[in-house]
Amino acid sequence: MSRRRRAEKREVHPDPKFGDLVVSKFMNNLMKDGKKSVAEAIVYGAFDQMEEKAKQDPIAMFHQALENVMPAIEVRSRRVGGATYQVPVEVRPERRQALAIRWLIIAARGRNENTMEDRLSGELLDASNNRGTAVKKREDTHRMAEANRAFSHYRW
Repeated sequence: MSRRRRAEKREVHPDPKFGDLVVSKFMNNLMKDGKKSVAEAIVYGAFDQMEEKAKQDPIAMFHQALENVMPAIEVRSRRVGGATYQVPVEVRPERRQALAIRWLIIAARGRNENTMEDRLSGELLDASNNRGTAVKKREDTHRMAEANRAFSHYRW
């Protein structure tokens, strides 16, 4: 982390099919070794499968899944007089989105379907219905923050 100044945000171009910035960010996070066309194919394939299974707009379901995974509070380590406390703090909107995207991708990669398209569509469908590994991660984060509410006066 730079001590001089805050790193400037790079602009992200909307994705070619739906013109959605969040889908584009999701693809960029999914991408490995700069293979954007592969990431695009996976995401669009997963959206097609979601549309087939749920008979709803995949973009709406994607945004619903993200909303269901976004954490409101998290714990951060704070050192006070030789002891380290887990202090609950609110999560900034950009970080909420980044965490949700990251958790969805990690959860999808951890599933045991055959192709990444299947895994991603399954995880997004689960998350849009408020279940699945990514939603569990959010609930664990909230539970941890709730358990450490006593240390909230150490907030900075």
